[in-house]
Amino acid sequence: MSFQATQNAFMQHIRDPDNNAFPDIEDRRLAIYRELFFNNVEGFVSSAFPVLKSLYSEDDWLVLVRRFFSQHDCKSPYFLQISEEFLAFLSNEYQRTDVDPEYMLELAHYEWVELVLSIADQDPNESKITDIQTQPLYFSSLAWRVSYAYPVQFASSDNPELAAMDEGNHLVIYRDSDDDIQFVAINGITAHLLQQIESNPGTNFSALLNVMLAALPQVETSVLESGLVSTLIDLAEKGVLVTK
Repeated sequence: MSFQATQNAFMQHIRDPDNNAFPDIEDRRLAIYRELFFNNVEGFVSSAFPVLKSLYSEDDWLVLVRRFFSQHDCKSPYFLQISEEFLAFLSNEYQRTDVDPEYMLELAHYEWVELVLSIADQDPNESKITDIQTQPLYFSSLAWRVSYAYPVQFASSDNPELAAMDEGNHLVIYRDSDDDIQFVAINGITAHLLQQIESNPGTNFSALLNVMLAALPQVETSVLESGLVSTLIDLAEKGVLVTK
């Protein structure tokens, strides 16, 4: 057997020892490698998804991570990429079981976004907005707009039973000026507004007002304008909206 074939056989055994024997090395020694590799991956996944982990018994969590470890072909050993690979595994390969919460994929995505934002580099060209009605508006590089069916931001071991929301759960997850990860719940109209800003970076207040007037023709212009100013100022103060 070639070195490469031996190496591949060894790794197949490490990932899934029950279905891939490796008689070349004493099993007592192999067990050390099996435990080392799996514990490293399990530690990475647990650190990235602590709330999701808290919803499982220890045994059920280890079964889930073991399936990821044995079945998913990770492309990178780096911490952030492992968390992304775990999310991809849940999204594309894993079949949910009775022990998994219905919202497991949404919660995993929410926690992954928090992780990504916690280590993201801010665009150095971004600056604080001082005049919401005249300056060009941009969605911050330290913010994500997401929509879920479940209120996953409130999931915990003490609150595992979540009901889907009729109007959907629209959020902005962002990193504040103290480098803490925060979220703000928004309604569908504000989500539409932020989508416009993301799709048209550098847009301005006048353009956004026209978008709102088209979307809500039944609302008086003065009312829409006042509400738009208030909403944009609040998001700018949080750092969700910036200028360049």
